[in-house]
Amino acid sequence: MIKIAVLTFDGFNEIDSFLALNILNRLSEEGLKAEITSPGASVISMNGIRIAAQQNLEFANKADVVIVGSGKKTGEIANDLSVMRRLSFDPDRQLVCSQCSGALILAKMGFLDGQSVCTDNSTRIKMVDAGYHVMDSAFTSVGNIATAGGCLSAHYLAGWITHQLLGQVAMEKALGYVVPVGEEILYISRVLNVIGAHVTENTALTNHLNPTPKSGAV
Repeated sequence: MIKIAVLTFDGFNEIDSFLALNILNRLSEEGLKAEITSPGASVISMNGIRIAAQQNLEFANKADVVIVGSGKKTGEIANDLSVMRRLSFDPDRQLVCSQCSGALILAKMGFLDGQSVCTDNSTRIKMVDAGYHVMDSAFTSVGNIATAGGCLSAHYLAGWITHQLLGQVAMEKALGYVVPVGEEILYISRVLNVIGAHVTENTALTNHLNPTPKSGAV
């Protein structure tokens, strides 16, 4: 089972958390399992929707993929030591991603130093003021670290994750469930155009997720 943590905090953006979660879980038969991961037992969205957490924050530290979602309070959370000290990611063995203002948390953890990032237009000012180069695009990645900007760019992020983990056929299958009927080729081609330059072969990550059976194992 490939474990995916969708970090979701109070004030979260429903599109960012739910869209990626939905697309990734379309591949449950292929071994993907994405779960809402939060500091407490429940969180309330920016529009007042309360949902139960499926995993606690520490789950993100051992997950294979981490998506740091966005919301109205992300800046506060990035400065909340009681939350941040519970987080410890490792891009050598994890895909570490942010959606929109989730970049503030990755930046606080030092993962975005020296690289260009993507984020939403509201967060752009904060990132630029902090010295980061914010791209005028929806998605970018450096190694196993990816950032996406704009709520609807969640399908680019989910597409990149599924392509990295399971390949293009699996990615097209997942997206095929959610794109508008009759526009499958248009949408999937656009996703491939956006993420194509960022799809890489990572032997270390692949070996971690699919370890070679020990000698004599059946």
